[in-house]
Amino acid sequence: MTMLPPGNPPSSELGPGSCPAEVGVDPGGIPTAPIKEGYALPEHYFNRELSWIEFNARVLHEALDERTPLLERLKFLAIFESNLDEFFMVRVAVIRRQLETGVLLPTPDGLTPQQQLRQISQHLRPLIQKLHECFRQELVPKLAEQGIHIRNFSDLTEAERQELREYFDRRLFPLLTPLAVDPGHPFPYISNLSLNLAVVVRDPETGKEHFARVKVPNTLPRFVPLRDGVSFVPLEQVIAHHLEALFVGMEVLEYHPFRITRDADLAIQEDEADDLLAAIQEELRKRRFGSVVRMEVAKSMPPAIRQRLCEELHLDADLVYEVDGLLNLGGLMAFLNLDRPDLKDPPWGPVTPPRLRTASVSEEPVDIFAVIREGDLLVHHPYESFAASVERFLEEAANDPQVLTIKQTLYRTSGDSSVVGSLIQAAENGKQVAALVELKARFDEENNILWAKKLEKAGVHVAYGLPGLKIHCKLALVVREEEGSLRRYVHIGTGNYNPKTARIYTDLGLFTCNETLCHDVTELFNVLTGYSRQRHFRKLLVAPRTLRQGMEALIRREMRHAQAGGQGRIIIKINSLTDPEMIRLLYEASQAGVEIDLIVRGMCCLRPGIPGLSERIRVISIIGRFLEHSRIFYFYNNGQEEYFIGSADYMTRNLDRRVEVVAPVEDPVLKQELKVILDICLTDNRQAWELRPDGTYVQRRPRPGEPVRSTHQRLMERAAGRA
Repeated sequence: MTMLPPGNPPSSELGPGSCPAEVGVDPGGIPTAPIKEGYALPEHYFNRELSWIEFNARVLHEALDERTPLLERLKFLAIFESNLDEFFMVRVAVIRRQLETGVLLPTPDGLTPQQQLRQISQHLRPLIQKLHECFRQELVPKLAEQGIHIRNFSDLTEAERQELREYFDRRLFPLLTPLAVDPGHPFPYISNLSLNLAVVVRDPETGKEHFARVKVPNTLPRFVPLRDGVSFVPLEQVIAHHLEALFVGMEVLEYHPFRITRDADLAIQEDEADDLLAAIQEELRKRRFGSVVRMEVAKSMPPAIRQRLCEELHLDADLVYEVDGLLNLGGLMAFLNLDRPDLKDPPWGPVTPPRLRTASVSEEPVDIFAVIREGDLLVHHPYESFAASVERFLEEAANDPQVLTIKQTLYRTSGDSSVVGSLIQAAENGKQVAALVELKARFDEENNILWAKKLEKAGVHVAYGLPGLKIHCKLALVVREEEGSLRRYVHIGTGNYNPKTARIYTDLGLFTCNETLCHDVTELFNVLTGYSRQRHFRKLLVAPRTLRQGMEALIRREMRHAQAGGQGRIIIKINSLTDPEMIRLLYEASQAGVEIDLIVRGMCCLRPGIPGLSERIRVISIIGRFLEHSRIFYFYNNGQEEYFIGSADYMTRNLDRRVEVVAPVEDPVLKQELKVILDICLTDNRQAWELRPDGTYVQRRPRPGEPVRSTHQRLMERAAGRA
């Protein structure tokens, strides 16, 4: 397989799209010097938040696409909803705080906070309407055709209603707490992302109406299964049709579901915190009471009740989102547990990397340290097994008598993590173990605090990182005594040490005992755990010290090659591209003659294909069965090709406010493997979306007679073939 030729993207049915204002160029087509000031023009950037909404729209498209298996379509609806929750909890919350505190500086694309909020609303409301129309009008009937029924309580038979009455009495009634709202009962606290019922009852003795709130428990299934195992009723409807049991003697007049989203972004003054763990615990307590940034209400809710909720929650009307259907469709994810393989993606079991396999099950397991000594090892998850590579590496290190020290960074991991278990086992075996636990990993703070305490209790040296910086790099270092001397082994990854996400996120991991790389990693751990001011590394690019400058140097080198009459070529695969400086540099590279392909799954604020500015830049996004998470950086370097992998995106936070690591992949065989991965992504005509100059994305589709080239399918087939 050969690298996609520069300037020749795969065939598709896309049109040229519209272009923003052109920039000046000299007769030779190379930008004149003064145009450098024009790089910062607002029309050269897409808005970060609107670009994220475009990404989530691509997620929603997987639910709308009839080629996606039926239960997988429900999954994508749930992912869309979950993504939206986090978007409001963090991004919308931050913008609203800017507005409230008078920070009115425009974004690189020129939008003020108020303008951003207005455009976010304008872009989101049609998508939310499309989401619910898809669920109600298309997916529910299709599920029924397959014998799976999501039903309204009002449509049930008498026997089925009696069944749910028993369920209510047995499982629901003891959990419910009706809360009155009157002069003697203040409006209750409404927890973040909770589903609630606004209830109006009337006292038959006085004729007076009263308002109350009932919280729908989030500890029970979102959709209650009937005994037949194929019929499901929304939990809030089961509660709503038994409200008389909660308001005995009252007449229930009406009920209306609503749901709120709160500001959940932590604000930690690390330089003033004597104990970072205690400071984060305090902020987590405050998070529960963050200001409300969104309220979702059923379309049937009368204006008077909606207005009352807005007043009680101190909420502007423009933050109310009307839903024509069920609220909180994130619970649809549970339908993937149904035993209906015919309605899901074909099962995939990650294969053991070829170099780690034995010829037969009766043989002794391959010595992973011996394999690494033979040459660097690259693993690609979820196509290749995380358990058979990363978890095994740590497990063997924990139990190997020759291993003296293990050091590891932990950003996110699963609740039943064998990774943490191996670190604890190593400490109990008398090894020196150090763990960098990032307490500020958003929405994993509580989980990481628990792990940090458990590790400390086992004797692991736990550090919480550096003030003002998140430890986002993915590193594991093992020091082993061999033949009277010490040898170091390192794992450098693009994804978290999380066995669960390793089954659905695409990530790369490099195992090496290269002395120079291992020395760099050792010095970086000294920076993270001690007071080292190490600023230079031999091979690693480390943020915030050298990564930005290193990437800039690599890009500028391609520019020099192109300007000297050679071929300048860059391919970058990342999750997000939002940093204005990197975008300006890529524009400059395009104008210098460098051909650039960007594979950006999520946000992309760069405008490709603009004459005189970015006509040599092409951008695609790949959305599908797995979540694209690996970061790969390719530079042609006048034929001396260089590849890098790492944990960083081209975002300001990654380059300047996090500890990130990008490492070179130097083994020719492994470089070829990365080349194949990039080729497969760039020639995808099923999951790839092309970004147009006007900001819209168009999905590639095979032309008549052209074979379907799906990135995830091809990589699964390739892994299975090698197994």
